[in-house]
Amino acid sequence: MSNSLWLSTAYPREPYPKLEGDVTCDVCIIGGGLSGIANAYFLAKEGKDVILLEKDTILAGATGNSTGKLTAQHDFVYAKLLKQFGRDNAKMYFEVNEEAVQFGKSIAIKDELKAADSILYSQSKLGTELLRYEMNAYKELGIPGELGRNSELPIQIDATLTLNNESQIHPVRFGQHLARLAVEAGARIYEHSDVLLMDLKKRLLSMKSGHEVQFKELILCSHYPIEALRGLQIMKLSVDRSYIVAAEGDMPLRGQYIAVDEPKRSIRTAQIDGKTYFLLSGESHQAGMESDTQIHYNRLYTDLQDVYNLSPLTHGWSAQDPQTPDLIPYAGIISSSMPYVYLSTGYRKWGLSNSMGSARIISDLIVGKENRASELYSPDRTGFGTFLLQALKNTGLVLKEFTGGHITRTDSPICTHMGCRTRWNAGDETWDCPCHGSRFRKDGSVLEGPATKPLDLK
Repeated sequence: MSNSLWLSTAYPREPYPKLEGDVTCDVCIIGGGLSGIANAYFLAKEGKDVILLEKDTILAGATGNSTGKLTAQHDFVYAKLLKQFGRDNAKMYFEVNEEAVQFGKSIAIKDELKAADSILYSQSKLGTELLRYEMNAYKELGIPGELGRNSELPIQIDATLTLNNESQIHPVRFGQHLARLAVEAGARIYEHSDVLLMDLKKRLLSMKSGHEVQFKELILCSHYPIEALRGLQIMKLSVDRSYIVAAEGDMPLRGQYIAVDEPKRSIRTAQIDGKTYFLLSGESHQAGMESDTQIHYNRLYTDLQDVYNLSPLTHGWSAQDPQTPDLIPYAGIISSSMPYVYLSTGYRKWGLSNSMGSARIISDLIVGKENRASELYSPDRTGFGTFLLQALKNTGLVLKEFTGGHITRTDSPICTHMGCRTRWNAGDETWDCPCHGSRFRKDGSVLEGPATKPLDLK
């Protein structure tokens, strides 16, 4: 099952052209999700000659398969950030994301964006204690949260923590609009333009078509960075997969909800072209580790029927989200040895606000503007000591899957990234790699990186 509500209700549009011929530019961006498009917009507005390359179609990856919540309330996170990074940095993370919310409000048109309160909810005493911890963090950071019991949902809820006047968007329509604004500002967007090789020393990209792109600066906004090995990001990113189902309903919710305890669920409604849809998501697991993923859709659909009395299912899709070991995304120069290569990834399921916030950080670095969050989001930041165990755990998983996969899944095709055996995902009809999250379509073509070459299915 792979039928995103957002992709199926996108604005009608003409496709962007395929790159035909050799080109040069000031800034080349790889990846046509909201992150890449926002970078293209900000930099084109600053007068930079920008090219964006997308191997398939824009917004069809993580953005088009998200929940569409544009908010600075990122689950139970500020108590953790306060403890790990201190008050100033935790507050800065909130401000970066809240500024992204306000930017979204400033450019959205029609039904692309709707105001909504963001609400954390608990279903147990332990969950309510977590909300109290989070509320204490809100108070220390000056975040205007409200602890109480604020719910429209027909389920038992112990307590809620509300952040008022946040946003929810139609991520694809919003992204299509932002792409049009980027092009109007001078950016060039190319679809079905797959990068085959990267010569970073020569600042040259070789395309699968045989053409070349010469750049001055490069931004990697592909879901999992192609050049992750250079900065060892490959050892610092884990990849999770979660599932979303939708059904038509007759009552739009004022709020958007996420549980802090089990069962872990994220809930919102969307009004599109006169119809109201109820969206229910959850059922996360590490990417590529399960073959019978249909069971996750079934559990969510059962909840839609039994808890919310909604049927039939109209859409079901899944999303894949890299995350860093310390919760803060990577946005900035990938390595001091190559100060003209930038990386944007690791949004931890909160990519709509983080992608635009990260784009602002990177674009400011490129045009020479000071950005107070650049050090906090830097991919080259230090201080991984307490998170080394997680990094080693991720690396250990790779080694285990590489050896074990070749022994136990001898009939599965080999991932073209680093040689791990893939798993067949029956729910989405894809080949998924458990090592670094690459995904391949049924015919073997690349759906999501870091792999760039198709599977050999012979």
